[in-house]
Amino acid sequence: MSNKIGVSWMALVVFGLILSGGCAFQDDLVTVNDRVISLEREKASLRSEVERYQEERTKSDQDYRDRYAELHALADDLRDEMGQLRGEFEQSQYGAGKLETRIQGLEESLQSTIDRLVRIEQYLGMEPSENLVASDADQDEPEKGDEGVEETPEALYSMAKQRFDRGEYENARELFRSFLKQYPKSEMADGAQFWLGEIYYHEKWYEKAILEYQKVIEGYPKGNKTPSALLKQGLAFLNLGDNANAGLILKELIRKFPDSNEANVAKNKLKTLKD
Repeated sequence: MSNKIGVSWMALVVFGLILSGGCAFQDDLVTVNDRVISLEREKASLRSEVERYQEERTKSDQDYRDRYAELHALADDLRDEMGQLRGEFEQSQYGAGKLETRIQGLEESLQSTIDRLVRIEQYLGMEPSENLVASDADQDEPEKGDEGVEETPEALYSMAKQRFDRGEYENARELFRSFLKQYPKSEMADGAQFWLGEIYYHEKWYEKAILEYQKVIEGYPKGNKTPSALLKQGLAFLNLGDNANAGLILKELIRKFPDSNEANVAKNKLKTLKD
């Protein structure tokens, strides 16, 4: 009888241990499951943050490009007004003090604008403009490298780009054409051709600009200026009020260079056309 009681007691003890062990195991499963759920939530949160960052970065790049275009237009306007005021200053001595002060203010504003353009170009990875707004003394003196500038393609290209940045479009046009004539096989030839298109674009001679951009597209299809040429060609058509051709060009840009910054700009332009 006592043996039976002992065996029963031992069985109860073992059964109790099994139950308690099972409960502990169940608690562990619950803990692990909660941790997995927590990690999944953290993963989803991180993915959301990454996507939001990418969207903000894309929007930021577009904002910079839009601001860049606005600043370029502002710089051109400032150059035109400065030229007009200098002419007035030379023709009349009346109000000379006010004119001189105004010209000085415009020069400072133009310099600040160009500085900002350079920083935006550097941020976007564009070909940097020369940060040059020469003083009267600098303009009167011959530039270093004017003599014998055509000895190297780099020197000639650099001088032509400097003239463009200063708004000296006629001089820049002659230098870029001279570059293409002398160095048609240069790695910078597509850039020289592109800047010819840009000169006509800034002069609002959009028909001529379209033709010059086309030379980039056909002559240098794999060059790094081709996406920009397509974009500016599309914008030139827009400026002419030809939305149909503009849309075709912008769509071609997106198709050929879908991952380019220019394609992002083209997509936004196409949205405005639809609206």
